[in-house]
Amino acid sequence: MFTEIAFVVCPVKDVAASRAFYETILGLKVTKQWDNDWVEYDIGPGTLAITKEDSEHRSSLHGPSIGIEVSNFEEILSCFKDNNIIIHDGPWDSPVCFGCVIKDPDGNEFIIHKRKEPI
Repeated sequence: MFTEIAFVVCPVKDVAASRAFYETILGLKVTKQWDNDWVEYDIGPGTLAITKEDSEHRSSLHGPSIGIEVSNFEEILSCFKDNNIIIHDGPWDSPVCFGCVIKDPDGNEFIIHKRKEPI
């Protein structure tokens, strides 16, 4: 029945600060936006959307956890170090993947993930 994650929405307090994080630090490219209140970033077949927080849609410390697959785990770790991004969990090396957890300016958690090639 379910084939993929279509999109994940993260309400944010400060759209400009969040855009700086997603676009400048993570290097994501805007694919759609509406009045700077809703900004979308396509990542593979899915979409990450950020939207201005309102009374019904609030950012939270334990909002959705979003796993983002990366092509080069060591390169992204270097980027985090260069930009003083705190790694809140990890980095780890499991039998099937490498990973770590970072947070955006509103405290939304992101799992940075790199699958290991099958043996």
